[in-house]
Amino acid sequence: MSILEAVIIAIVEGLTEFLPVSSTGHMIITSALLGINKDEFTKLFEVCIQLGAILAVVVLYWKKFFVFDKNRINFYIKLIIAVLPALIIGYLLADKIDALLEKPLVVGITLFLGGIVLLFVDNWFTKPEVKDDEQISLFRALRIGFWQCIAMIPGVSRSAATIIGGMQQKLTRNVAAEFSFFLAVPTMAAATGYKLLKERDLLISHPENIKLLLVGNIVAFIVAMIAIKFFITTLKKYGFRVWGYYRIIVGIAILVAIGMGYKLYI
Repeated sequence: MSILEAVIIAIVEGLTEFLPVSSTGHMIITSALLGINKDEFTKLFEVCIQLGAILAVVVLYWKKFFVFDKNRINFYIKLIIAVLPALIIGYLLADKIDALLEKPLVVGITLFLGGIVLLFVDNWFTKPEVKDDEQISLFRALRIGFWQCIAMIPGVSRSAATIIGGMQQKLTRNVAAEFSFFLAVPTMAAATGYKLLKERDLLISHPENIKLLLVGNIVAFIVAMIAIKFFITTLKKYGFRVWGYYRIIVGIAILVAIGMGYKLYI
């Protein structure tokens, strides 16, 4: 992987991490189109640069994370409870998840099906009750955490799964989106830490890989800062429908390309 390829993938990550379009799916397809060998470092890179993107959440919502009071303690407890399902299921199914990361066909199918869901989701949950993250109960947080686990399938989108899960738990669309952002922090931090620990030899034996990771995280952080604000604005104005159309178009394009024999498998 070259510096330019690392920057391109990081831009894709920063743009898509918080949009309901699947950052993992887009990185898989981008890597395939760039012809990057799907080796262990590429898999490590695609997981670990998500840390740069989620740091954008910490910066943009720093008061949520660093202004300590009674409400913040409850906020942390909710995040811990919500992240537990992903930590447990992700650990148990780590090898199967890694195998799915090599399959653009899975991405194409899930992007298409997820797009159909997004066309209608705004009409499903029309009577929200929770209008502030402080009103989210521990049980609601846990249920949203189980929704997040669906996104372990590439192409599903962690953002879409958790926002829809939040709306199903009667959160307003904006509160569900923000809680999805907050939940990304412990989720991606844990995934990155586990991946780095598991594949540390890739960095120790190849110092040039550290440079690629640093560049990737910095680029993903900068791009994600812009993408988060953009998503909140479009979500308020247009809802999910526009992202549903986007997912359907991209999903069909991937499936057609595979059907025509284009080599998206690396």
